[in-house]
Amino acid sequence: MDPFARKTAIITGGASGIGRALAEELCRRGALVTLADINASLLEETVGALAGRGYDAVGAPLDVTELEAVKKVVQDTVRARGRLDYMFNNAGIVIAGEAQDFSYSDWRRVIDTNLYGVVHGVMAAYPLMVEQGHGHIVNTASLAGLVPATGEISYTTSKYGVVGLSNALRAEAAHYGVKVSVVCPGFIRTPIYESCELIGLDRGKMMELAPEGLPPHKCARAILRGVERNRAIIVVTALARAFWIMQRLSPGLVRAVFSRGLMKPMRDAKIA
Repeated sequence: MDPFARKTAIITGGASGIGRALAEELCRRGALVTLADINASLLEETVGALAGRGYDAVGAPLDVTELEAVKKVVQDTVRARGRLDYMFNNAGIVIAGEAQDFSYSDWRRVIDTNLYGVVHGVMAAYPLMVEQGHGHIVNTASLAGLVPATGEISYTTSKYGVVGLSNALRAEAAHYGVKVSVVCPGFIRTPIYESCELIGLDRGKMMELAPEGLPPHKCARAILRGVERNRAIIVVTALARAFWIMQRLSPGLVRAVFSRGLMKPMRDAKIA
């Protein structure tokens, strides 16, 4: 039997990108999935598409920056399903630009969503899983949580936080039978390429710099393989793994690569 069959899962940021791909793959493998997303119309469309294929999927409009709202989604899911096996804290946003151009609001929006969104998911799901004596929390970070990615400083800050949170929680949670993994994808071809906010940058020029990226469905399958194997850190794409290894061997080299390889093209893309 598939290890995900009849298991319950919540996915934040589930209406598009990696979250939607995870939902599709989990549903295909027989899981009972709750998709949560701030974009209510897109969420309805995604859940409708899954339900139309006969899958057991429900939607819950959610802003992950609101702790009580996250708790309610978890409580409603457990009330309906009887338990919670997987909590995928996946919601995230990106703002790109030079650090000197970031406002305080830019910092807060990214950190509130990417880091506190994960904190809220953990606060809502972890005590329940401890009580159950089982469960798996899967937090989406990024390659930018393992290497000092320039040009997206608030995003990098938030993702480093997610990696640290996940590793620390994993050490504590093992005592209670709860598993914790952190996902660090490289470039994945999701709508965030087109929807991310740019500060003082030409979108057309920035898109020329962006790698093609791995399709989300392949990313989702790689993530679930890592979850099945209870990997602590699930790095997705060969390039991301190469950068991670390089960071551990020569941090100075990685900083030089990002400084020279990314910052000059980014400055060339600045709007005059």
